[in-house]
Amino acid sequence: MMILCLEPLSKQAFAPFGDVIEADGSDWFPINQGSTRRYHRLGLVDVAGGLPGISMARGDAHRLPLEIRMLERHPLGSQAFIPCNGVACVVVVAPACAGDRPDESRIRAFLARGDQGVNYHRGTWHHPLTSLERAGDFLLLDRIGAGDNCDEVMLSRSYLINPVGAG
Repeated sequence: MMILCLEPLSKQAFAPFGDVIEADGSDWFPINQGSTRRYHRLGLVDVAGGLPGISMARGDAHRLPLEIRMLERHPLGSQAFIPCNGVACVVVVAPACAGDRPDESRIRAFLARGDQGVNYHRGTWHHPLTSLERAGDFLLLDRIGAGDNCDEVMLSRSYLINPVGAG
C-alpha cells in the first residue's frame, strides 16, 4: 500500500487541478453601499452543454488514516464543493496520463480547512467528497444535463492517507 501525506490546501499547489475557494488572501471590492465585501471570481463554472446547477451534498464523517481505492472525473463540467458548516475535508486529485486513467505516480492529497472550498476543473481526477471528523454540508455547483458526466476508475493499488506531517 502506498502512503500519501496530507498537504495543506493552497491556491498555488492546487492550481493544476482547480480553484481554491476562500476569502482569505483573495481580492475583493465593496458592494451594497460598502457594507459587504465581494470576493469576486474565486472559480468558474465550466459546463459543456447542460446548465450550471446548485445542489447540496452531505458527506459522512471519516477519520484518518484513510484508504483510497478509486477516483472519478467529470468530463462535461467543473465541480465545486463549498463547506456550509465549517467541516474540513480531504481532497485527493491526480492529473490524467495517457489513455483514460489518472497518473497514479502523481496523486496528491490535500487538507481543506472548513473555510476552504474547491472547484475541480473539468476532467480532473479526484476522490469523492470526504468530510473529516463529522458530517459535512456542502454547497455543490456543477453541470446539470444529459450525457455521461462521471467516469470512475479503480486504482491499481490502495493508497493510505496519513495526517499532515505524518510519514
